[in-house]
Amino acid sequence: MFTQWVTMITDTASARVLLQPGQPAPRFSLPDPDLNPVSLDDFRNRRNVVLYFYPKDDTPGCTMEAIDFSELEDDFGALKTIVLGVNMDDCVSHGAFRDKHGLSVQLLADVDGEVCRDYRVLQEKEVEGRKKTCVVRSTFIIDRKGQLRHVFYGVTPRGHAAEMLDLVRRGAKCR
Repeated sequence: MFTQWVTMITDTASARVLLQPGQPAPRFSLPDPDLNPVSLDDFRNRRNVVLYFYPKDDTPGCTMEAIDFSELEDDFGALKTIVLGVNMDDCVSHGAFRDKHGLSVQLLADVDGEVCRDYRVLQEKEVEGRKKTCVVRSTFIIDRKGQLRHVFYGVTPRGHAAEMLDLVRRGAKCR
């Protein structure tokens, strides 16, 4: 349990009701690029979860973030933590993104946006005169009991994976 962690919450999407540390993490089951279902319940009482939401496969910031998380995957694993990336792209897109960049973190497809809505990471933007729903880059650290320990909305991809690893490390030392 990570009761001594410090949490930062930033609301970049104005008046949404955001998730808070201490709340139960919304449950989900989503397919990975190989169409295998991955559920938050799969890790209950076994692993902590770093669940990060990103806007789009194979864009510069999202690629940087996914590569950084992949490069630190063994370090997270040593701390009994799994990293899962989620967006609204489909399994085919995730598979191509994974293969192109040699990513090892699990990418999950939330094509209908249900999990994105549950985690409050969707934001409506106006692009070229049309309204479009976009994923706000966000990360949630979930403990083994399924509780939110840290909630980050509107994160910057550069260095973010290392910051999350540091939080997980500090939490592991507090137990």
